[in-house]
Parts: sequence; C-alpha cells; structure tokens
Amino acid sequence: MAGHRIYGTAFADVYPHYVAKAERKGRTKAEVDEIIRWLTGYSEEQLGGTIETRVDFEAFFRDAPLLQPKRSLITGVVCGIRVEEIQEPLMQEIRYLDKLVDELAKGKAMEKILRA
Repeated sequence: MAGHRIYGTAFADVYPHYVAKAERKGRTKAEVDEIIRWLTGYSEEQLGGTIETRVDFEAFFRDAPLLQPKRSLITGVVCGIRVEEIQEPLMQEIRYLDKLVDELAKGKAMEKILRA
C-alpha cells in the first residue's frame, strides 16, 4: 500500500472520534451518520457493515456506493490545508469528511453542511 498511513487505517478506528467530537459540541451520532451517508451514499446498514468489518479508509471510499456530486462544494481548511487544493484524491475524500464533521461540531445547520 502506497500513500499515507491513514489509507490503511480502519474506518472503525476513526469513526468513534468523529462521533465524540460532535457529541462534545451537543450534536448527535445520528447527525454524524447522516453526513457520512450523504458524502458516500452508504445506507445505514452498509455504513454499519463497514464499521463492523473494519474496512480501511481506502476501501471505504473506493467501495462507496455513490460519492456525493456536491462534495466539490466543500471548501475550507482542515489541519492547515485547504481541502479544495488537495491533489491526492483519497486524501481529499478523507479531508472532505473531516471538514463536514468540523462544520457539524461548530454548530452549522445540517442544510448548510449537506450543501442543500
């Protein structure tokens, strides 16, 4: 596996951190799941399956049923890097997800997060 070590990290290892970040700011696990499903096209059952089978981030995004066409509207900075300028496609997908969770934790309305 070439690339960043996060690519081989199980999505299930990072998912609880997304949920905890949101819950610390008064948001819910259901909202985190809604964001993930919006971004990837996974159903609730499929998302649970990816967590249960511990797929890595590379497989999580590669096998996503339908990556959200509006995801290119996600802009801003995550870890000091503008997500819209990331050249590596998989890293950009991961950072899109990070940015959406950040927006949720900062209290942004779901309609705006989901680019409705």
